Amino acid sequence: MFGALSLSQLQEYWWLIFAILGALFVFMTFVQGGQTLLHTLGKTEQERDLLVNSLGRKWELTFTSIVMFGGALFAAFPKFYAVSFGGAYFVWMGILFTFIVQAVSYEYRKKASNFFGTRVYEIFMYINGSVGIFLIGVFVGTLFTGGHFYVNSANLSHWTNSTYGLGAVLNPFNDIFGLMLVFLARVQANMYFINNVAEEDILRRAKTSLAYSTVLFVIAFLYVVVSIIAMSGFAVDPQTHVVFIQSHKYLHNLLDMPVLFAMLLVGALMVLGAIYATLLKGARRGIWFTGIGTILVVMSLFLTLGYGNTAYYPSLSNLQSSLTIYNSSSSHYTLTVMSYVSLMVPFVLAYIFWAWKAMDMDKITIKEIESDSHHY
Repeated sequence: MFGALSLSQLQEYWWLIFAILGALFVFMTFVQGGQTLLHTLGKTEQERDLLVNSLGRKWELTFTSIVMFGGALFAAFPKFYAVSFGGAYFVWMGILFTFIVQAVSYEYRKKASNFFGTRVYEIFMYINGSVGIFLIGVFVGTLFTGGHFYVNSANLSHWTNSTYGLGAVLNPFNDIFGLMLVFLARVQANMYFINNVAEEDILRRAKTSLAYSTVLFVIAFLYVVVSIIAMSGFAVDPQTHVVFIQSHKYLHNLLDMPVLFAMLLVGALMVLGAIYATLLKGARRGIWFTGIGTILVVMSLFLTLGYGNTAYYPSLSNLQSSLTIYNSSSSHYTLTVMSYVSLMVPFVLAYIFWAWKAMDMDKITIKEIESDSHHY
């Protein structure tokens, strides 16, 4: 089946898989968003224990999605890994550090031998939910704005500046992209708590927090979308493979691929509609609609980046070093073998859905947490 596909078809197939897994991960960052709200929604230790345990039931699912996302990206587009890790080293290490301290925090926050104290691990969780997600957003922003790298004829890369990726923070678009993901994670977290928690005081605070987070998210989202539509992009000539700057490239991609434009529009409307229903109609299942909407929007952005003869990782130092899905992928054989493995992805997603549903049979309460001696 997959062996009959051409190399370009396999490359496009794997960029689609990458977009799906990346979108799923962005949705799952509601865990990180919730970690930034522990002291906003939880005014007592018992309430914070409740919130941490509500998130604790899902944080491993977030790790499942990020491992699948990272593994697929590494195997399908290894040159991207080589270039980005080699140059944006500090950004990647910062992201990795924040996820390490998150895992440690869930494990040791309530351990009897915890000599740091509960608050220290809650600070670690906050760092993961704010700095970690912000850095991820900054890096994703560079897929639009580019990086200062050069790839020679032997496929060896080097960066022409010494900031090791930290220079990306100086670009306002990258910063607002990062803030957009932080506010989106907080919006999703509030929606998740409203669906998952049974304590009325927390629900009341979550709705207030949702309103504030929504305003900040919408402002950042509009800035990002308008900037993407207005900015010049890095196009690739399909015949010569020469990279050149094209005015309004991403807008052209959306118009040339109306399915992507429809995904962006429908996804955004689903997110806003679910927030409206939650705040003004008292709905409690909005997380499912914001989740699907988030997945649609993120998928549309990733596909706009990779499809339509576009360089998804532009080089600001040498245009012809820019990475496309065609010059940065694995071989036909590797992609073919991986494509058969990818048939397991639906089963992993089904497991995530089943595990989620099994853990959420009943809404979580403080009484339940206090009766559990092994809580987070």
